[in-house]
Amino acid sequence: MKWIAVVDDDVQNLNVAGTILSRNHMRVTAMKSGAQLLTFVRENRPDLILLDIAMPEMDGFETLSRLRALEKEMDLPEIPVVFLTASEENETETKGFESGVSDYIRKPFYPDVLLKRISNIIDHQERMMRFEEEATTDKLTGLLNKVSASERLSAACSSRTGCLMMIDLDSFKLVNDIYGHETGDRVLIAFSDLIRSTLPPKSICGRMGGDEFAAFAEITDSSAISDITAALNTELTKAAKQLMGEDMEIPLGASVGAVFVPESGTVYTELFKLADKALYSVKQNGKHGCAVYRHDDMKDEESGDRPDMATISKILEERNIPDKALRLEKEQFTAAYRFVARYMMSYNRSACKLLFTITPREGADADDVMNAVGNFGEHLAASLRKSDLMMHNRRDQYFVLLPEASEGFGAKVADTVISSFTDSSSPVDISAEYELLSPGENDISDRRSRT
Repeated sequence: MKWIAVVDDDVQNLNVAGTILSRNHMRVTAMKSGAQLLTFVRENRPDLILLDIAMPEMDGFETLSRLRALEKEMDLPEIPVVFLTASEENETETKGFESGVSDYIRKPFYPDVLLKRISNIIDHQERMMRFEEEATTDKLTGLLNKVSASERLSAACSSRTGCLMMIDLDSFKLVNDIYGHETGDRVLIAFSDLIRSTLPPKSICGRMGGDEFAAFAEITDSSAISDITAALNTELTKAAKQLMGEDMEIPLGASVGAVFVPESGTVYTELFKLADKALYSVKQNGKHGCAVYRHDDMKDEESGDRPDMATISKILEERNIPDKALRLEKEQFTAAYRFVARYMMSYNRSACKLLFTITPREGADADDVMNAVGNFGEHLAASLRKSDLMMHNRRDQYFVLLPEASEGFGAKVADTVISSFTDSSSPVDISAEYELLSPGENDISDRRSRT
């Protein structure tokens, strides 16, 4: 049902227009002044406005001018306006079209003419909106595309108070690699919906490419950005598990870099760089979080007061190295794994991967099983070399990387670790898979199992 707002100080004209439109299944809102219309459109969006020119206090031309200014201020699309007039003067029509009016309708009303002109204008407006949407919208996510987002964000940064945010998906490439690009697209669509629903009203959201997004929101404190980031990460995990299953183990999440406007400037291209710097700091410090660019935070780096090699080395060094494997969290392990793989390929060396899976024995007590899982992790770390890497992949799995390991070494390690931990009284069984990572290959030869 189309919604028409009729503005005329003559009650009889309002009644006639309202009767004609209502009988033709249109919703009608009647008002007697331009001031009433301006208050009305702050909260409502009719499909078309019929606006009388000759009204006291504020005539149709002034009302139209104020309406367009209000729409620009609120970042809203223009509502088509049709002037109502009893005048036959061409100068009036010319002035109206120059002001942006869509058409004129003469009074008294002829029902067929009124309905036809309203129908033509609304149909034209809908076609134009479809064309604009196709030109400005990212086809996959429904957010603004890069070009239109940049234009809208630039306008917001130059005229509004708030913050510019760069939003990036963490570990998204793994979704495409493991589950395929179709699932990856579903994740992008779900995440775009989350951005729309999580950010405040009147926010501008766009997809800048791949898994990178940008937004402007009327936010002026860091705690709100933290709350948005936490909500995005919580809901993204839920959505990802719905799409890929509850056993999905990819560390999927969102990192947000933000900069306040106009505190740090009003030029979009410069603000974009600052927000990107903040995003980079999040990526370098664990991901799944947020950071706000502050000039004071950058003073030490910009001043040239750099630490020397000895200071950096002391920070990085591991003192009192324990006589067991290096146990890492997933993000740390990923970086270490990639480094070892590159090293092996570059220097013609080999490494071995081991995956230990723990299965409860029939009738085993749940608490005993949980304790056994933890005890096995300690046993595994103590059984390996200092140079070996391991991580607790999920509740019932441990993943191990053995650098400088030749063929057959993985089987020997697996047999030793398993046989020295399990016996007839153990509440769990442990199995192991192993693969050799050889130079020039990705995931290589000699895949076997031990139990």
